Amino acid sequence: MEITAKQVKELREKTGAGMMDCKKALQSAAGDSKKAMNWLREKGLAKAEKRTGREASEGMIGSYIHMNGKIGVLVELNCETDFVAKSDKFQEFAKNISMQIAAASPVCVQPEDLPENLVEQEKTIYANQAREEGKPDQVVEKIVEGRLKKYYKEVCLMEQPFIKDDSLTIQDLMNELIAVLGEKIKVRRFVRMQVGEATE
Repeated sequence: MEITAKQVKELREKTGAGMMDCKKALQSAAGDSKKAMNWLREKGLAKAEKRTGREASEGMIGSYIHMNGKIGVLVELNCETDFVAKSDKFQEFAKNISMQIAAASPVCVQPEDLPENLVEQEKTIYANQAREEGKPDQVVEKIVEGRLKKYYKEVCLMEQPFIKDDSLTIQDLMNELIAVLGEKIKVRRFVRMQVGEATE
């Protein structure tokens, strides 16, 4: 099937991927733009996995203050080179992540960062709820697993649906950026402050 330059250009504008990658994606998807986007996403994930062992010691501190000045966010993002840290795409990612944290109030970067006792406590609550609902023991475990995943989507930044496009998680968004920039990228830590909120 003949892939037109217009199709390649449109896919490139949507994804930010390279021209050749966009062309390959459209060829493999027989011109279907949606399938091509999924193909690029999967490719990005494969690239991201290859880069997990690399050192990411450069980066920047992203920030966002909500319009009324009542919510503020600082987030540290790491990459491998200063060149990437200064790129428009990396800076845009930092802005999006800061806005995500302000809007969605995650408590940690990823599930592994949650204290083990908190996760166990959640599991116990979900198991008790399922039993109270009269669910048999053999399905309680599956229910706990499902509710735990839902909990991660609420409290872990990387698992959250992106506020600007909920078909993507923050992890998907980062994988796409890794595929485009060709470097390991990591959200290291963040702080979210809100005027008047209780401090522990």
